[in-house]
Amino acid sequence: MMAHEQAIITTRSGEMSVDLFTADDGTPAPAIIFYMDAGSIRPATLAMAARLSEAGFVVLLPDLFYRYGPYGPLDPKEVFKGDVKAILGPLMATTGNARSAEDTDALLAFLDSRTEVAGVKVGAVGFCMGGGMAIAAAGTRPDRFAAVASFHGGNLATEAPDSPHSYATRLDAELYIAVAENDGSYPPAMAEQFEHALNEAGVSYRSETYPAAHGWMKPDFPVYDETAAEHGWREMLAFFRRTLR
Repeated sequence: MMAHEQAIITTRSGEMSVDLFTADDGTPAPAIIFYMDAGSIRPATLAMAARLSEAGFVVLLPDLFYRYGPYGPLDPKEVFKGDVKAILGPLMATTGNARSAEDTDALLAFLDSRTEVAGVKVGAVGFCMGGGMAIAAAGTRPDRFAAVASFHGGNLATEAPDSPHSYATRLDAELYIAVAENDGSYPPAMAEQFEHALNEAGVSYRSETYPAAHGWMKPDFPVYDETAAEHGWREMLAFFRRTLR
């Protein structure tokens, strides 16, 4: 069984709402920070965080759009019917890899205050835009992150100063990179550049390409692929059980 609570934590940029999932009896467990996709905090996101917690982890789900102010709720299927950039662009403009990394100390401090968290090392998992954010967070506090999983993460190697690949030399975490086939946000040339940076930095990682579309893990996305998603869950849980316990 799993307990769920909401809280407000103070970051350098303001007040951030978070959802915390723990064992209902308070049994200590390793912690994982869940970096959402651009579709925001919504029932599907909460359900995924809950499922991860039920597998034996404390899961912290921060609202990465907190700098924007009140918004939503958003329904991805409705969003994809309209002008996606017009709807999500203003929200996404308020966050990013560097800003998300800036929030890392506040998230870790919150976890450190919880008796339900076992150990000092934590994990991170990110989906879509959250994939790069999880990597940036781990590069910002390499002393605290043992493992990072990125599912259909995009723009992992770009010219931006906060490109995820630029954090490679600061990573101490092991990475699992789950890639979609024919993903315009992570084309083969970018994958090669990203993996080259990891190899040069001596980062331990594994990359796996899924026969699915970008966003396949999200159950409320039109491209959701149950077979590929269940494989992703098996890989993710095995990865975190090995690296965090």
